[in-house]
Amino acid sequence: MTTVVNPLTYTDIPDNDVIRVGDDFYMVSTTMFFCPGAPVMRSRDLVHWSIVSYIYDFLADDDIYNLRNGKNAYGKGQWATSLRYADGVFYALFIANDQHKTYVYRTTDITKSGWERNVIEGAFFHDASLLFDNDGRVYVVYGNGDLRITELTSDLKAVKQDGINQVLINTPRQGFGLRAEGAHFYHIGEYYYVLVIDWPSGKPRTERCFRSKSLLGPYEEKIVLQGAFDGRGDGVAQGAIVDTPKGDWYGVFFQDHGGVGRVPTLQPVKWEEGWPILGDNTVPVKQFEVNLAPGGEDHVWASDEFKYKSGEALDLVWQWNHKPIDADWSVSSRKGWLRLSTSQLATNLFDARNTLCQRTVGPRCMNETLLDASGMKPGDKAGLAAFQSNFCSIGVEVDDSGKRFVVATSGSRRDSREVMRVPMKGRKVWLRMKYVFTPQADDTCGPDKAFMSYSTDGRHWVEVDNQLQMRFTLDLFIGYKAALYNYPTKQTGGHADFDYFRQWTY
Repeated sequence: MTTVVNPLTYTDIPDNDVIRVGDDFYMVSTTMFFCPGAPVMRSRDLVHWSIVSYIYDFLADDDIYNLRNGKNAYGKGQWATSLRYADGVFYALFIANDQHKTYVYRTTDITKSGWERNVIEGAFFHDASLLFDNDGRVYVVYGNGDLRITELTSDLKAVKQDGINQVLINTPRQGFGLRAEGAHFYHIGEYYYVLVIDWPSGKPRTERCFRSKSLLGPYEEKIVLQGAFDGRGDGVAQGAIVDTPKGDWYGVFFQDHGGVGRVPTLQPVKWEEGWPILGDNTVPVKQFEVNLAPGGEDHVWASDEFKYKSGEALDLVWQWNHKPIDADWSVSSRKGWLRLSTSQLATNLFDARNTLCQRTVGPRCMNETLLDASGMKPGDKAGLAAFQSNFCSIGVEVDDSGKRFVVATSGSRRDSREVMRVPMKGRKVWLRMKYVFTPQADDTCGPDKAFMSYSTDGRHWVEVDNQLQMRFTLDLFIGYKAALYNYPTKQTGGHADFDYFRQWTY
């Protein structure tokens, strides 16, 4: 048995889909504009998850993903992937909101990144779910509000001509702040099931199940998960159900959890009269036992000393903000250091190339880096940031005369201000960011606060007189990421070196 304490990893893993192949469980998540995208995580016990691959490196080599001409994919990109396995092949279907396209990726080895892809022309399947039915036909259910079903060709490369393509379920309109979305489609036993999230007025977000013995209905409905959870009133919903080799069932569903993002929870499933009832009689459960042996460890965030054995590769916990310029980063140019070089001018952090990010983690965490600014040029800015639309950053800036300053900035993507500037002594500075997502007994601040500090010797730290109020804003639509950045505002060709990145909970 394995003990579950929700949330599973206390970090941003939204829009999950989960499948089982043999004894292994695989989960995919939304990462939108980050590259590489669509991380695949593996587990043996449904509790501990490690990233094993990414479905794609980048979606397009255009102005949007190269952050050129004022364009970007913030809040868009890859959304809500449906992960399935059939006849030895793994399939992943998702939309790219910036391109209004539906992609299908496939591989026979889910542990390797860079899957084969095709585009389903003329289709835009919002929050879609694939079903390989028992008769060999393939369907996708999707939508927001009214749910539609469309039949695909057997190779999933196109919509099937003269195949099924119609509204499947008309969901209620009155009394809902959010109508049905986030569909997960299954054929289990004698029933077809569609699990969706909705938000009834005056109640928490709700997981609702529709079922029918016929593919095209009519469908009856039942609430299978609804209730406040973990000190928050917005409920747990949207996700997948999966069985174990022993025949038990569980569901992985996320909860909006403020600045840290949308965190995954594991809920038991009890089948009652053919309905998958989640949690404790539809109420989300904080702690329980899973009927699986403990196995593996969490590896969706990590410290990194940048000491790699060979080649230009990074730990899978890292993602770039949009498409990176591969020639402008290295872990071998200076052994044991990450070097971020510059070749494209930027005006601020949000149009800067090669910003390297990974998840932060609750309830509280700290991250730290050592920055060597020797290679920076006038106009360059490098350092450590708490990355979301409301952000803060601390690092080094070089003025026109070549003088270096330790500078802290705080505010929003559209309106930030400098909150500290001090002359830099030497060429190296230690930087720290502290996150308090859920305050503990020894905290004097409220929830979702970030704090900056720096050191000139790695031992004595100077706190910046600033508290960032972190917010989960929809223009970026992500939980807070720890970010290492270096960008030029006046000339290219400089570089910044980072000796390590360390992150820990406390």
